[in-house]
Amino acid sequence: MRWAAIVLAGGRGARLGGVDKPALVVAGKTLLDRAVEASDGADPVVVVGPARPCSRPVRWTREAAPGAGPVAAVAAGLAALDADVDVVVLLAADLPAVTTAAVAEVRAAVGESGAVLVDAEGRDQWLLSAWRADVLRSAFAAPGRGLYSTLGPLNPVRVTDRACASSDVDTPEDLDRWR
Repeated sequence: MRWAAIVLAGGRGARLGGVDKPALVVAGKTLLDRAVEASDGADPVVVVGPARPCSRPVRWTREAAPGAGPVAAVAAGLAALDADVDVVVLLAADLPAVTTAAVAEVRAAVGESGAVLVDAEGRDQWLLSAWRADVLRSAFAAPGRGLYSTLGPLNPVRVTDRACASSDVDTPEDLDRWR
């Protein structure tokens, strides 16, 4: 079964003063490199955002209107995938604890539609999820206004995040926890 990863790396980093979050370094690696490396085995890894240095070869793409948000970014990533991809992993590029094991866990849990990691507070983490490619393409043919309204109705399998892989960096305090 061929799988691909779409890494969303084009956010504004507004709560961090406009910092390029994917370029932030935690424990010697950029957040972008952590997401790309967690996608080991994906064919291809598509990064949606401005091209920047990366530890591995990736396929770069941008939304029609850069900065339009995650729904537009996922749609752009889907457009950059080959037609024969069976499963698509969605990842944010601001996850300092994401690992290949976390990605493999959501991939292995894909049911009829997909699987999503659920954080300790019970929130679905849409940007650490895996989906049947045909289901995801159908959902994004007429997407909702946000990821929840687009992906929530697909009734994914919910996977408990036991390793804090879905913890993201949105604020200076978040970043301090990882440095």
